[in-house]
Amino acid sequence: MSPKSKFYVVWKGRKSGIFSTWEACADQVKGFTGAEYKAFASRAAAERAFKGDYSQYAGKPASSGQWLFAPEPPIAESYCVDAACSGRQRMGRLEYRGVHTRTGKEIFRQGPFENGTNNVGEFLALVHALAWLKHKGPALSTVEGIAAPVYSDSETAIVWVKGKKCKTELAPDEQNAPLFELIARAEFWLAENEFQNPVLKWDTEAWGEIPADFNRK
Repeated sequence: MSPKSKFYVVWKGRKSGIFSTWEACADQVKGFTGAEYKAFASRAAAERAFKGDYSQYAGKPASSGQWLFAPEPPIAESYCVDAACSGRQRMGRLEYRGVHTRTGKEIFRQGPFENGTNNVGEFLALVHALAWLKHKGPALSTVEGIAAPVYSDSETAIVWVKGKKCKTELAPDEQNAPLFELIARAEFWLAENEFQNPVLKWDTEAWGEIPADFNRK
């Protein structure tokens, strides 16, 4: 399963247009005075934006609520998770977090961890959210608590959680030892606990960036 990709609109740069990698976009805007550019979750969203003006998008996060206006939106009373790596090839310094979908309120954030991958972060974020909801459930309403869905935009992480196993190919080393400790704890939690929360795929194409997105390049 391939990781999620982004599309980059350059309104003003050495060359304007839509680019499918950050490296290609960076070639047009780095060192260019007054460059105007932004990342989008799908080519369709990028094409719509390119037809418009940069001022319509400047300063607005990718997760600014596009899903609210979708014909078939996600469940608002839910939670969503995401992960981000600072390195290339979706590897490097890793962070992950969870937020309440409707309000965008952050419920947890972990990291940074060295030498991680996006898929590992997405897996840990999902398990963290499920464990958090199970612990907090009695103090929350039925809708927002025990029965609330959890969204992820990572098909890989969802499969791993449902299989109760993090099938990463990441090689362990001294720097990422804390991550592998978290993976072991997450797998143990999944083996020992049942949960009622549906784990659902966030439809980035229809809804835009997941609200837990870190809004990074």
